[in-house]
Amino acid sequence: MTGISSLVRLSCFLFLFTILIGPLHAQSTTDTLSRIQELHQKGQQERKDYNFEESLKLLLQAYELSNSGSYVLPHLNIQLSLAQLHYDIQNYDRAALEVHAYIQDMKPYNDQDKVTQAHVLLGHIYSQNGKWEEAEIFLRMADQYYSDKGDNTSRAQVLLGYGLLAVKRKEYQSAINYLEAAGPEFERNDQRELLALSELYKAEAYIKINPQTLENSLNKAKIALTKARSLATEHELLKITIEAYRLDSYMALRENQYVVAENSLMTYEQKSDSLYQSFLNTLASTYNSQQALVNLTEIIDQQKDDLDKQQKSISFSKITTGLSIALIVILSLLTLSLYKNNNLRAKANELLQDKNNELQLAKEKAEKASLVKAQFLSTITHELRTPLYAVTGLTHLLLEENPKPEQKEHLNSLQFSGDYLLSLINNILDLNKLEANKVEIERTTFQLKKRLNDVLIALKKSADDRKNTLRLEYDESIPDKLEGDSVKLSQIFINLIGNSLKFTQNGDVVVRVSKSKEQDKKVTLRFEIEDNGVGISKKKQKSIFESFSQASLQINRKFGGTGLGLSIVKNLLELMGSRIQLESQLGKGSKFWFDIVFEVSTNELTGVTGETVLNEEEYNSLGNRQILVVEDNKINQMITRKILEKRKIVCQVADNGMDAIKLIQENNFDVVLMDIHMPGISGIEATQEIRKFNPELPIIALTAVTIDENLDEFYRVGFNEIIPKPFKTEEFFEKIHRTLEQSSATKEV
Repeated sequence: MTGISSLVRLSCFLFLFTILIGPLHAQSTTDTLSRIQELHQKGQQERKDYNFEESLKLLLQAYELSNSGSYVLPHLNIQLSLAQLHYDIQNYDRAALEVHAYIQDMKPYNDQDKVTQAHVLLGHIYSQNGKWEEAEIFLRMADQYYSDKGDNTSRAQVLLGYGLLAVKRKEYQSAINYLEAAGPEFERNDQRELLALSELYKAEAYIKINPQTLENSLNKAKIALTKARSLATEHELLKITIEAYRLDSYMALRENQYVVAENSLMTYEQKSDSLYQSFLNTLASTYNSQQALVNLTEIIDQQKDDLDKQQKSISFSKITTGLSIALIVILSLLTLSLYKNNNLRAKANELLQDKNNELQLAKEKAEKASLVKAQFLSTITHELRTPLYAVTGLTHLLLEENPKPEQKEHLNSLQFSGDYLLSLINNILDLNKLEANKVEIERTTFQLKKRLNDVLIALKKSADDRKNTLRLEYDESIPDKLEGDSVKLSQIFINLIGNSLKFTQNGDVVVRVSKSKEQDKKVTLRFEIEDNGVGISKKKQKSIFESFSQASLQINRKFGGTGLGLSIVKNLLELMGSRIQLESQLGKGSKFWFDIVFEVSTNELTGVTGETVLNEEEYNSLGNRQILVVEDNKINQMITRKILEKRKIVCQVADNGMDAIKLIQENNFDVVLMDIHMPGISGIEATQEIRKFNPELPIIALTAVTIDENLDEFYRVGFNEIIPKPFKTEEFFEKIHRTLEQSSATKEV
């Protein structure tokens, strides 16, 4: 009975103990949670007050106190606050690590609101440290979530992130658009710090945007900066106040107020250095370990108690304390110095990386622009050459029909102008190639005086329209036949003389050619083009040879033109081993001159393209030949057919590639003239099909497509020869004759 009684009493005691201890444990948990929340709130407030060291201390205490299974969510919230603190002190890498860890640990709780807040913070972090692609990814994720949810208040922070990212990327108009959209939402919800930030970023975008892109941008920058500074002062936002001085400096530079800019920059650097020192102190506090910082006060108190208990002499204690303090100070300074140097080195590396990224982006943009330009030039080449072929072809046909003398002079001028226009189109469309010295200089035998007279005849109407006298002063001792590139020389004179005529009214334009030296079958000639027109100022003489440059906007409006002619002259002369020179005075006129060395030639005159002109016997050998012209343009069909039939060539026409294949299967043609761009299958595809059943038939590409870079491809698919449109008739028949000769020789072998 005694044993049973004892067992009953023990059971009652345990029951009463459980009842009493339960509330005590719950009370303990509640007290700890309250302490965690208190430390967390104080840490956040200290961060907002820019007391970063104190904020870090409080947050780490809260972090350690919450580091158990009972306080997981408070622990994660503190982790996100630590990430925000590291972002504020520009420790971006650590901030990013903290946020990523937070997102990973939040996955089991499926709290998308908090994860999206972390995405927004990551967007801001990566915008600041130059990882712009990552920044855009996280901002877009947040934007999608808030847009689907219809949460415009939270989405405004995403727009702020987009604005910051655009400023960093130097996309200032986009930045302004994003920040203009975010600002009203911040104002509506009384989010003063975010509103101040949006106005600050907006002011920077207005300052740095090209003034020609946005009118009155400087005044808009002043308004935004004033609002940002006012909000920062009212709400004690120190970082924004400091950044405002930096923008003051940029603004003063825009207004050429260099003293104001320097003073603002000095103020910014002083205040920024002070704040940066606070950053460094906070970073130094985390240099060894977080636990050491949390327990720092307890360690110091313990050491003080130990010193009191030891009852050492005052003098010895002072010496020991003094030496300890000195040692700590020295070690702290050394640590801080090393850290600062490492931080500066890291920032320098980041800056270099940013510059490399900018260069890479610029390179990619340039490559894309170059590709678009190449596609545009390919299209416009074809579109310009096709009607030009009609002009030159019809001119040739009219010249063949025995025109009257006065008509023949006009037709010769028209023919020459067509030749020049073709050359000009080629040079304009290949301007990059020309400036890169990839254009080849042709070597043909020509008569210089005849070429100059042709130029003057072509420009006579322009001279008459402006009531100018145009005359040539030619040194008759110059050899009759020279060797060089007569087409490019004509182009130089067309541009220079045309330029002088355009800027002269009721005046004289004189072209002088004189012999400077003749030796060893080489002659050096001096060319001068002088006018008494409006002249060019000293300031503008240095820039008029640049592409698309003219003396002024007023000149462009009054006289027109692209400003490309003198740039082409400069590049062509450099290819010929010469250099353009200029003397000019406003109101008195201008004189351009240059020297070129030519070889004296004893060869027969050749066509301007350098191809040999056929003799009459060779022309007659083309009679009764069977030629198929494959061309979809009716005018071009007519012109090509008439040019061929005038030489008694039997000609058939096919409108497209499929008809051409059928006609070739049914007839025996001597040669095929194949266009490239046609409806249905292209000329290249048609040629490939023809080669499957007739590998011997001569096929010549007669095309307006630019072929300089595609010669190998044309020959590879089966073309025997290529004739670009528009063509010189001499070159046209010479290539047909040569192709037929080569075909006959191949068959005989």
